[in-house]
Amino acid sequence: MADPKPKTSGKRKSPPKTGWSPHTGSIDIDDGWEKPRVRKADKADDDTADKSEGERIAKVIARAGVCSRRDAEKKIAENRVTLDGKIVTTPATKVNPGQVVTVDGTQVGDPAPARLWRYHKPAGLVTTHRDPEGRPTVFANLPKTLPRVVSIGRLDCNSEGLLLLTNDGEIARRLEMPSGGWTRVYRARLFGKVTQADLDKLAEGVTIGTVKYGPVVADLERTKGVYSWATVTLKEGKNREVKRLMESLGLKVARLIRVQFGPFHLGQLEEGAVEEIPAKQWREQLGIGRKKRPRED
Repeated sequence: MADPKPKTSGKRKSPPKTGWSPHTGSIDIDDGWEKPRVRKADKADDDTADKSEGERIAKVIARAGVCSRRDAEKKIAENRVTLDGKIVTTPATKVNPGQVVTVDGTQVGDPAPARLWRYHKPAGLVTTHRDPEGRPTVFANLPKTLPRVVSIGRLDCNSEGLLLLTNDGEIARRLEMPSGGWTRVYRARLFGKVTQADLDKLAEGVTIGTVKYGPVVADLERTKGVYSWATVTLKEGKNREVKRLMESLGLKVARLIRVQFGPFHLGQLEEGAVEEIPAKQWREQLGIGRKKRPRED
């Protein structure tokens, strides 16, 4: 049964609106989102393809959708990759426009256009391509019509909600880098007695063991008995961050749903469903322009 629309506590000033609503449209992109400032070094990464020295061959193979960059490096080590007919011996080899790359005798095609999807991850799936424990994975449960994709960050096995997927490693890296400052918003069902004053202790940042966590905004929505719902807004996205922060307050997280990542929202996307975000929209939100084609004389 769907949870009722959350109510914000009237005793405390709410954080800036995230744009999340159970009644938002299917794309759910916040047009008013203020993009984090991109460092010059990060911006330079977008122009990698235009540099005269070319791209690393493992990256070329991965962007063409043949396999992951790690698997491409393994194939290179096994002498299964050639460049202009010569066996490649190092993944540091650069490929320039016009050169021919083959993997196991099959020519690698042009890189596929960059794409981005929203996925509503169900609880119980591991965010990995292969799990040594044999647990069900996100990628084994994606529609077969999708190309090879990678996740932008992860969600714990028992966490659910918005997971962004892309076929372009540079986009994934841009969104994952801490310097990007992308906001993550979660709804957490908490077990244990809690007040807004307890949650406010997280606003200045806390240190748990040897790990320092940055400021987190947590707003109590409603409480019934020993269970409560809270909206948690953070920027770091460290491993199991929400659960560890709540445990530091003597609480257990009974359910954790990510409803926003940067300007992208979960909205009404059904559990297990995947929806592509139009390129024009995500490029504008991320401040990424289309790469210029080399000039033809």
